[in-house]
Amino acid sequence: MKRLQARLGYNFRDIELLQQAISHRSVGARNNERLEFLGDSILGFEVADNLYHRVGDADEGQLSRMRAHLVRRETLAEVARSLDLGDVLNLGAGELRSGGQSRDSILADAVEAIIAAVYLDGGLDQARALVRRLLGSRLTTPAAEIRLKDPKTRLQEYLQSIGHALPQYEVVEISGEQHRQRFRVACSTGIVADSDGEGSSRRKAEQAAAQAMLDALDGARP
Repeated sequence: MKRLQARLGYNFRDIELLQQAISHRSVGARNNERLEFLGDSILGFEVADNLYHRVGDADEGQLSRMRAHLVRRETLAEVARSLDLGDVLNLGAGELRSGGQSRDSILADAVEAIIAAVYLDGGLDQARALVRRLLGSRLTTPAAEIRLKDPKTRLQEYLQSIGHALPQYEVVEISGEQHRQRFRVACSTGIVADSDGEGSSRRKAEQAAAQAMLDALDGARP
């Protein structure tokens, strides 16, 4: 616990909160599920607040994608591994045998639970500071990272972040002469109406369709 607190940069007054935060439901009733619920909200707020103030030229849709990238399971699991969190998790025998200490979902949930534990122990300012320490440079680089990614990659990552199935692409039309063909591709997600895009190759048409879908998803947000 001392080493974990040192890596977190926070010393608990009530160490039982930290013990609960690293306890998976497989160990019994006193587990981290309720803390995870609370920590998820604190994490989302702090990330949103940072992005709002740091990335002044991003629109609402771009900000949403950046936040989704930062709070996704894979990112939090990376944070957990940097803390060697898997070494100190409290897991039931079954989870230990199945390698639960290395599973992204369990590691990510524990990170969220620890954020909530710090909030309950030391207040909101301490919890927000912890989020900033844990994410580090990720909070200052998401804008460039996401904007450099092609639309298909950004669409796939966004859908994964909300637990949705991957998009489907279908060539609906090929026109023009053999050496100067034009492709039209439809993109389907099942969330909003299908989008389509055109290009001089199937790949370019898929990218255009993915960008149109991203735009449509942005427009559909309340």
